[in-house]
Amino acid sequence: MKIQFEKNPEQIELIKALASENKTVAMQAQEAFAAFISDVVLQVLLQASTAGLVYRDIEFDEDDQPSIPLDLYYGQTEGTISVWSQTVGGGLPSSFVQGMNEMKVNTYRLDSAISMEKRYVRRARLDVVAAGLERMANELLVKQERNAWAVVLKALAEAQTQTKDHVQRVQTNGVFQLDDMNKLWTLIRRINAAYTGGTPSNLQFRGLTDIFVSPEVKEQIRGFAYQPMNTRAGSLVTNGSNYAAATAIGLPDAVREEIYRGAGTQEIFGVTIHELLELGFSRKYNNLFAAFSSKNYKDYAGGQSAAFDTTADDLIVGIDSTRNAFLRPVAIQSESRGQVKVLPDDQFLARSQKVGFYSYVEEGRVVTDARAVVGLLV
Repeated sequence: MKIQFEKNPEQIELIKALASENKTVAMQAQEAFAAFISDVVLQVLLQASTAGLVYRDIEFDEDDQPSIPLDLYYGQTEGTISVWSQTVGGGLPSSFVQGMNEMKVNTYRLDSAISMEKRYVRRARLDVVAAGLERMANELLVKQERNAWAVVLKALAEAQTQTKDHVQRVQTNGVFQLDDMNKLWTLIRRINAAYTGGTPSNLQFRGLTDIFVSPEVKEQIRGFAYQPMNTRAGSLVTNGSNYAAATAIGLPDAVREEIYRGAGTQEIFGVTIHELLELGFSRKYNNLFAAFSSKNYKDYAGGQSAAFDTTADDLIVGIDSTRNAFLRPVAIQSESRGQVKVLPDDQFLARSQKVGFYSYVEEGRVVTDARAVVGLLV
């Protein structure tokens, strides 16, 4: 996302004042500019974040210690709950067993800083200032995304419900078909049984809502427009005898035309499709999953058992967003009352001929129920 300033006299005057030789004027301008830009950086993080599609914010006051009352999220009163979270930014997400009580959440500070030469600021080079702020916001975004997805992938790699892993292989290695999506639906239904093993009262509201795929898997989804989708042959009856008829049946014409005309297909089976460049062979999120995974994953029928190979397996992450399972405790700053705080960076002296800013956000990432995440290995 690009940051652009309006070239009006007020903004130009404020930008020039950032590099004023009068220390008092410069500091007042820097503080005013930092307060103004905090909301802009927050909007960049909200609109560009992919993890924002998964997590729900839980706001708390700065310097407070956030907690989650687990009995508000679960109806059962027996057993325990596994929770995945990080203790420090960039750390290894770990799971711990928590009973039915209040859970304290670890948070950490993510920060970023920029500096620019005063000669650009004095000339009111708004493009240079905007580029610097974009870089600061993007560095903060990269840290947020990595930490957020690490917790999801760790929970997915370890998750098991009633001896059933939450990750399964596609039926045909290297090929993603509509049948695999159908079986993923069945998997998430099965693992969402009530604690007694029966049908939960709100089963109709639970299921697969979003999948996150690599560009290569998205290519195969576009291929649904012209590839056969049936996985078993029909039967032909002649003179009372049955003969196998290997028919190649495609999707309904209306669905194929929608995929053909809109190359960026966004929904199939009512499941929203999100494309992530970090997914794919030997890509960042695949490598993270490989680091967290130590199991042999099977297909739906229980065959093709093998460990995850980041160079040969492509990961699809499925999410049930109807659950409040993915939580992001985030601090609301005491003065700005916002999630992101931008402050002047006072480390630069007059002789350095630079002006700088730094920003930070204090947050945590928690997965309280792994039944809300499933995976496919293509």
